[in-house]
Amino acid sequence: MKLKPAILLPLLCLTAAFVHAQGAREKSHNLSTARVYTTASGTDLRLSISDTLRFADFGQPLETQPCVFVDPERSFQSIIGFGGALTDAAAETFYKLPADKQKEVLRAYYSLDNGLGYTLGRTNIASCDFSSDMYGYVKEGDKELTTFDIAHDRKFKIPLIKAANAAAGKPLVFYVSPWSPPSWMKTNKELLHGGHLLPEYYSSWAQHFIKYIRALEADGIPVWGLTVQNEPMATQTWESCIYTAEEEASFIRTALGPALEKAGMSGKKLWAWDHNRDLIQQRAISVLGDPSVSKYLYGMAFHWYEGGQYQNLAAVHEAYPSAHLMLSEACNYPFSWEHFQEWKWGENYGEAILHDLNAGAEAWTDWNILLDEKGGPNHVGNFCYAPMHADLRDGSLHYMNSYYYIGQFSKFIRPGAKRLACTSNRPQLQVTSFRNTDGRIAVVVMNAGDTPLEYRLWIKGKAAPAKARAHSISTIIL
Repeated sequence: MKLKPAILLPLLCLTAAFVHAQGAREKSHNLSTARVYTTASGTDLRLSISDTLRFADFGQPLETQPCVFVDPERSFQSIIGFGGALTDAAAETFYKLPADKQKEVLRAYYSLDNGLGYTLGRTNIASCDFSSDMYGYVKEGDKELTTFDIAHDRKFKIPLIKAANAAAGKPLVFYVSPWSPPSWMKTNKELLHGGHLLPEYYSSWAQHFIKYIRALEADGIPVWGLTVQNEPMATQTWESCIYTAEEEASFIRTALGPALEKAGMSGKKLWAWDHNRDLIQQRAISVLGDPSVSKYLYGMAFHWYEGGQYQNLAAVHEAYPSAHLMLSEACNYPFSWEHFQEWKWGENYGEAILHDLNAGAEAWTDWNILLDEKGGPNHVGNFCYAPMHADLRDGSLHYMNSYYYIGQFSKFIRPGAKRLACTSNRPQLQVTSFRNTDGRIAVVVMNAGDTPLEYRLWIKGKAAPAKARAHSISTIIL
């Protein structure tokens, strides 16, 4: 089946007025007016200027009046950023595109004026499911890592990371994650199907992280952080490795933490867990609750694949307020062109980002930034969706609505923004709000219902009438 293009942004949609709204020049601190940017099903609105709100004095709302309430005097966590993973699959697909489409991909993700303004990135250490082949950086049995070499990554992945940094105008906040240690370091002697890291290789595997970080930085790619293990409780048909809570704590305490410290990398942000929200509190008790481990940790990374359970994030945030929270991977699946344009894909992102941020998350990293028309490449057939797909049969690009849903956050909630107290009095209206470092306030309102809903945006005794279209998400800029 030949793919029909989704409704594209095509970069002309981002008008001069929109660009103007990104600068500190547009501020409405007197709450007289606000501009609304919307993505909505059944319309041509895609991160488009849709409305202008006008505020007036407004006292006590009635219970019959739908409202969104923002308290600009109560602020919480600061945002690190939004972004996506630069995997082997994304890089291989990128370099099969014509040069003009490559430029479009970079602009669409990393330009603030004409794209999503991504500032965050992740990549895989050695191979993962979204690699065309299984590979590593050291030869069999080389415990001293004398054969360590990342030549494999210099063909596609490293050039893409460098191109993304250039397109963003400065290096991304960039972190790295392993899917599996070398097979000979594991109990099952293979990269796939789980297995555990053998204790006698703790030191070698810790040094493998150090060598990888140094190799990237020698290639001109600054590394901000790292996670201990991707999905440490999943025995996958692809690259995977199991760490119980006790094993992860022991590896951090005895090997990885000290290795980073000795290498002068104690400033790198080390994240534990890197798996779903369901077990995050149990893992936090084991690693954040142990001072000999937590002293090396920046926080807990998590995925979304079990669905919901946002209260578990809030519980960790409440119990360990000095620890940071970051979503490190999310994607829609299984892949099918027939369902490519279903609106639920974007709404999955909107709901998760809203609830993760409101539970205390500071960063949100999508999975592959780009995949091909098959939802890959992927060496185990684990195909999924990305916000943008390349049809390599004709060199065309196709945007999913998830691209625009992510953009409703990433374009307007910038690094350093602080979350504000924000609620609605209708479950149909899912909301969050942030104050950026330039003083602008962004209020995100999502309506996943089948009917539009008129409401008032209420801030400190003033309110503006607004409308949430059916199956829409809007960002209001004050």
